[in-house]
Amino acid sequence: MEHADLVSEMAQVEHLTTQERLHLARRRRLQQLKVWQQREKEWARTKARREKSNKRSIYFSDSVMLLEAAARNDIEEVRRLLARGVTPDATNEDGLTALHQCCIDNNEAMMRLLLDHGANVNAEDSEKWTPLHAAATCGNLNLVRILIQRGANLLAVNGDGNMPYDICEEERTLDAIESEMAARGVTQRLIDETRAATEMQMLIDVAEMVKTGMDLDEPRDSQGATLVSNR
Repeated sequence: MEHADLVSEMAQVEHLTTQERLHLARRRRLQQLKVWQQREKEWARTKARREKSNKRSIYFSDSVMLLEAAARNDIEEVRRLLARGVTPDATNEDGLTALHQCCIDNNEAMMRLLLDHGANVNAEDSEKWTPLHAAATCGNLNLVRILIQRGANLLAVNGDGNMPYDICEEERTLDAIESEMAARGVTQRLIDETRAATEMQMLIDVAEMVKTGMDLDEPRDSQGATLVSNR
């Protein structure tokens, strides 16, 4: 987003309701995920062209190969790499794992394969989105159910202060999440306390970094986001 557009959006956000802000955060994150997905697919095509044109072998780390295979939904390649002992929790520069990827792609077979090989069901990307956040915001009901069965944190709070149910608009998927929360005795008080505790920990982390002299304006990821802007 250009600086002028960002300034304009910030001015508009001040006048939005809480629900409208949630919709905006969800839309922005979906755009980021789509950009990342397209970048991964472009990288895969570039890799294939290079291998074809270069007679010498080109080395790619196993972790990169796993993420690339997941991005193009090549389950057999992912299976082969996992069998070789490659970690299922490898991340790209934005902190996204192969499990995040299959939640975006609605790939149940890939999800089961990764989870069966020990993938972290609560892995967080650079924006603190978990796979459940991704599956919930995409409305992928079957994947949401599997993640919950495998121990996904229903009250995980992302960088925008949202839990999975906050950013789920698909009715049946939202009902599944809220029904599980009710079955576990989750109350509004617990939700508020969990959200507040996460925000407080962020403030504690920032205060500690200031104390150690860390530059809060230093870019933290490939998008140029700073620690302050992520908060």
